Amino acid sequence: MTYELALHGASALLCAGLAAAVVWRDRRSFVHQAFGIGMAVLAAEAALTALGAGVRSPAERLGAERLRLLATALLPWAWLRFSLAFGRSDYRELLRRWRPVVWASLLLPLGLVVLIGRQVLTGAVQAAPGRWRFGLGGAGYLFQLAFLSGAVLILANLERTLRASTGSMRWFIKYMVLGVGGLFAARIYTSSQALLFRSVDPDLHVMDSAVLLVAAALMAASLLRSRLRAADVYVSQSVLYSSMTALLVGIYLLTVGVLAKAVVLFGGVQALPLVTFVVFLGLIGLVGLLLSDRLRGAVHGFVTRNFRRPHYDYRKEWTAFTRATTTLIDTRAVCSAVAARVSETLRVPSVTVWLLEEGEPGGVVLGGSTIYSDAEAASWLGRHGPGLVELLRERLGPLDLHELAAGEATRLPWPAGTRYALALTAAGEELGFMVLGGRPGEPLTVEDLDLLKTLSDQAAGSILGLRLLARVLKAKEMEAFQSLSAFFVHDLKNLASKLSLTLQNLPAHYEDPEFRRDLLATIQRSVAKIDDMCARLSPLSRTLELQRTSGDLSQTVGAVLAGLNGSLKGEVAQELRPTRPVAMDPEQIQKVVLNLVLNANDAVRDGGHIRVETGETDRWVYFSVSDDGCGMSRAFMARSLFKPFQTTKDHGLGIGLFHSKSIVEAHRGRIEVDSEPGKGTTFRVLLPVAGPEQPARS
Repeated sequence: MTYELALHGASALLCAGLAAAVVWRDRRSFVHQAFGIGMAVLAAEAALTALGAGVRSPAERLGAERLRLLATALLPWAWLRFSLAFGRSDYRELLRRWRPVVWASLLLPLGLVVLIGRQVLTGAVQAAPGRWRFGLGGAGYLFQLAFLSGAVLILANLERTLRASTGSMRWFIKYMVLGVGGLFAARIYTSSQALLFRSVDPDLHVMDSAVLLVAAALMAASLLRSRLRAADVYVSQSVLYSSMTALLVGIYLLTVGVLAKAVVLFGGVQALPLVTFVVFLGLIGLVGLLLSDRLRGAVHGFVTRNFRRPHYDYRKEWTAFTRATTTLIDTRAVCSAVAARVSETLRVPSVTVWLLEEGEPGGVVLGGSTIYSDAEAASWLGRHGPGLVELLRERLGPLDLHELAAGEATRLPWPAGTRYALALTAAGEELGFMVLGGRPGEPLTVEDLDLLKTLSDQAAGSILGLRLLARVLKAKEMEAFQSLSAFFVHDLKNLASKLSLTLQNLPAHYEDPEFRRDLLATIQRSVAKIDDMCARLSPLSRTLELQRTSGDLSQTVGAVLAGLNGSLKGEVAQELRPTRPVAMDPEQIQKVVLNLVLNANDAVRDGGHIRVETGETDRWVYFSVSDDGCGMSRAFMARSLFKPFQTTKDHGLGIGLFHSKSIVEAHRGRIEVDSEPGKGTTFRVLLPVAGPEQPARS
């Protein structure tokens, strides 16, 4: 008997403590008031149960049981009010519509106990030595039916609230619903036992108190999660018609009846309360698992991947994505293509790719977007970028921002319309992240999220490849700069040595006019050589900026040839055919033409031939420069052509072709070369036919 008193007393104290804590937190909140009243009634019932457990006389035990029914009669009213108000933004309207039911849940059971209490419990019947049952009269039968109906309504309302909640709000209220729902699910069992056997078994009060301890612990966990803040969920009335509560209660009552009948047939009636409590704990645990969004998502994903016909033709989607991205060599262009392709494939209007800046920890820039301009992107990043980067480092795969726990949602307030986010990583390197809005009318499915992860991995690989290419080019630039410095310093050292020798002889020969003329000539030649070196090397030190216009390539080539005005040692033949317009920077293209023509002139002997042509082929416009000069070996073309400081000339730095190739590639064109030693060389420059202007840099 001692453990029963301890159990009932602990339940009463815990319920009273929770009631006081919630009401103290916010006594003006109706939800808090309703919760406090409900817990106070439970505390009173547990205290009266302890009082009855402490007496041995059947008459005194019957009186204590009738007194306990006063508190039990208040439970449907108290918790029905709570179930209508908890988590509801429209609870006042609900309470107004449910007012008759709420009053009936109070007056009917309370009236039966107060007015005709002796007909509720008719007397004590000894079921076994030391064990008593209390007979259930007609009023008692009606009391149990009213209590059972109230419990079903409470469960139905809590189910509606839970099903209407999503994300962090469900995270707030899940354990509160589980605690209150588990409590009244157990009370449905005890009421069904009383109706089934037309008597009240006081031994079941032990199970009631044990269940109350578990339920109060779940409620306390929910209150700690929400920090006693009010939830705010709007529940559609249509949810009522798809409620599973009535079906589950019916199945539950049938199961209880079968279980009770089996216990009666096979004996062991004394163990029924303990068996029932163990079954109850198992059911609570099962329901808790079923309410887990992660478990439901994992099960749904397993079924989708293994038992459903694929929604997407992955070969088709992969081919389309590859075609949209593989020909692009600019990171921003790749990100824009990725955002557009993901938006089209998943039917999500809002897709944005953000990139982490290299060398700047925490720096984030816009990669590509279907909705944001650069100005809007800067504003978005200032408010949400750093927090999102930090959060995605802790997660794998696409993250549904609506499913975040409350603490994470508070730490990072999402902008309107944002629904999904995932990190872009490749080879263990964080490159950025992708943010998607919600799809109109429905969330993304497990199959959608799998495809999104696949596309994001491919995009991350493309972005990493471009970054590695940029690093290689930068390393080559540094290598070129070092070689350039060595050549430049070497030439300056030779000039300095020559001027030093001249200056050493200056005191002895200063009066000699011939020496002074030679000195001035030497200085002039040295200065001219330094100027020439600077002019030749300057293209390597500047970033190429194109000023594109739509122009006629044949006219541009003809202007260069006219400017040479017969100053070449070779005989020039030209065939400039009409061509379609081409998007180009005329000044830069003229540099390419001039460099190729001068190289051809250096390669031919006096009286040699140079031929310049223009024309079209497929989607390209081209010009070619041919000569019958010395030519180049295949080994030189394979290893050294177009590389800086690699040349076949006796006096040259090997910069002209390197610069020319950079200009052509900046125009999205290419250079073709055909050469044979002793027979001559042909350079052919192809440029794409003019289309929408796109800025290009190299």
